[in-house]
Amino acid sequence: MLDRLATVIDRHCGVPDSDGKIPRLSLVAVHEPVEPTDLLYEPMICFIADGAKRTTAGDLGLVARAGDMLLTTVDLPAAVCLEEVPYRSVLMRLDEQVLAGLLIELDETGPAVPSAAAGQISAEMPPELVDAVTRWAELLDTPEDIGPLAPRIESEILYRLLRSSLGAVLRQWLLADSTTSRVRRVARWICEHYTEPLSIDAIAAVAHLSPAGLHRHFKAATGMSPLKYQKHLRLQEARRRLVAGDATAAQIAQAVGYVSATQFSREYRSAYGLPPGQDATRLRARLTGRPGPGPRSPARSAPAPGRRTRPGPEAPRTP
Repeated sequence: MLDRLATVIDRHCGVPDSDGKIPRLSLVAVHEPVEPTDLLYEPMICFIADGAKRTTAGDLGLVARAGDMLLTTVDLPAAVCLEEVPYRSVLMRLDEQVLAGLLIELDETGPAVPSAAAGQISAEMPPELVDAVTRWAELLDTPEDIGPLAPRIESEILYRLLRSSLGAVLRQWLLADSTTSRVRRVARWICEHYTEPLSIDAIAAVAHLSPAGLHRHFKAATGMSPLKYQKHLRLQEARRRLVAGDATAAQIAQAVGYVSATQFSREYRSAYGLPPGQDATRLRARLTGRPGPGPRSPARSAPAPGRRTRPGPEAPRTP
């Protein structure tokens, strides 16, 4: 069954007129080894048909392989490393209204889950879910069927997810007063205000949690404290701008929220192994196929120039 899913991914991944035809669906296919990449995940589910990838966010990390599904419940800055290629997957962005409508129709809430659920959880796909995801992607073969059938198959996928081992987490993700939902709101707020000074008391009020409770639940979900989370967002965006050549390192440091250029350079080097200017030179050289200076310590690589800090869950052809 996974072979059939992998085949349809290969058939349509990268085809210009396929991208975006089915709402909330993206396809990923990577056939050659690539360096680790920094990405900002949005709430989504990744159905892996082939290969394996490791995602690392702060202190948290997991490996998802062919036949697994990976649920991301919060906006999550992570380092992604493909451990096995070729790698192929189908991505479903989570839509609150679609999921809420299905839960209302089912008239159930389901069992509770621990309040400190991680922001990424993997589980094995049941055969019936693999079949539904495959039929969803295969609608790209018959575009005339997308309008009437895509919403129905999407609802079937969500229904089967709610009946799977991820069902309880999905229910908590949707409930407005759940800890999972509160952490998600805080993560989204930081993403939208990452250049601004961060007040723990203010974001705790957003989540209706005490500062200590927010710190505990946020770290359990994202693998990092709110302040470290904000720093990851700033450094990801700074690296993108450096590679794109938008401005000087000092100008970019200020643009992403740093008051001190010295602190920016120190934290950047700690994250990526080189000072900002040297790292940008190395990445540009790699992108153009010319040798450049290597990092002095293991570092994560940046996405291609032009990708925003919030690129969507996973842009097509990105793990």
